[in-house]
Amino acid sequence: MTHSRAQRLALTLYAYAFLDDCVLLYPVYALLFTDTGLSVGQVSSLFVLWSATGVLLEVPSGAWADAVSRRLLLWLGPLLTAAGFTLWVLYPAYWSFALGFVLWGTRGALASGALEALIHDELDRLGAAERYPRLMGRARAAGLLGVMTATALAGPVLGAGGYPAVGAASVLACLLTSAVATGFTEHRPPAAERAEGWSATLRSGVATVRADHRVRAAVLLVPAVSAIWGALDEYTPLLVRETGVPDETAPFFLLLIWAGATAGGLLAGPCACLASGGLATVLAAGALCLAVGATAGTPAALSLIALAFGAFQLTTVLADARLQQRLDDTTRATVTSLAGLGTDLTTIAVYGVYAALTTGETHHALAFTALATPYLLTSALLWRRPARR
Repeated sequence: MTHSRAQRLALTLYAYAFLDDCVLLYPVYALLFTDTGLSVGQVSSLFVLWSATGVLLEVPSGAWADAVSRRLLLWLGPLLTAAGFTLWVLYPAYWSFALGFVLWGTRGALASGALEALIHDELDRLGAAERYPRLMGRARAAGLLGVMTATALAGPVLGAGGYPAVGAASVLACLLTSAVATGFTEHRPPAAERAEGWSATLRSGVATVRADHRVRAAVLLVPAVSAIWGALDEYTPLLVRETGVPDETAPFFLLLIWAGATAGGLLAGPCACLASGGLATVLAAGALCLAVGATAGTPAALSLIALAFGAFQLTTVLADARLQQRLDDTTRATVTSLAGLGTDLTTIAVYGVYAALTTGETHHALAFTALATPYLLTSALLWRRPARR
């Protein structure tokens, strides 16, 4: 019975992750903005608004998930995104795009922390907490499969029905994601029966991070391994173009890079036993692959970028698993959201560094190579920890 319940939880998680990223608007929304007449500055301001919304709501939403219901937030979030996408297609204008990004940023904040906390606690209740890295790694792989599916379908659907058809398919994906969220189990006392309210939960989560150095180290590790490659993923098309690959074949090389990240997620289960030294080795290997692959500047060397992204995906899942192991049920989503806040802020900083290292359409290889350096520093710190113990 326990195995079947854990299997049902896993299948629900995979379906949720796949549908959440199988949104046909993702590959073409920038085209929608420019076709509507927005300038580059206006588009950039939308991205800033999107990021700012996530940063402001990240930790409060985590405390809300601990104080109220994690499943409720996972159900509500996709509905907000569906509303935003509907506005984009029905009323394409700067104000609707801005409101849509606020809704989208809110949705991301609601899920961040809540999903990890719900999955870990439900597995723990079933006596299967050791399965957490494998499930979350496969969920990330399912999400990437959703991205690839959406990328493959976006072009034909756009050609057949224009932006209204792409928008309708995206809204449908959001509604299905919300419907799947109702299949999550959540065996927690009702909010009225829990001793702490929202503000007390928030204070308790912050106090946990301040008081326990092991939790604090785990919280800092999450953005250290996830933020840089997460930001670089946005620039991989530009790196591919800089190698001389024609635009019409560039998607195949992007597919190679995504396949590498997918493989990294699938390896999380078998590699769950890695200690700090093992994580440091994987991280250093990924950094070297990133630097060498970017410096080579050839299409063949993009396979090294794929290996690097696989290593970073693996360490990202394992860093999250390490954090979950050090938390208890009462503030799990809150503390996970603190790690998410660190990731958001670091990602914004990486965008700024990348912009400073590049000039126009050139020097993307230089930026990728330079941003491999922080991973080497993180790897060195991970090696020092077991040595000091």
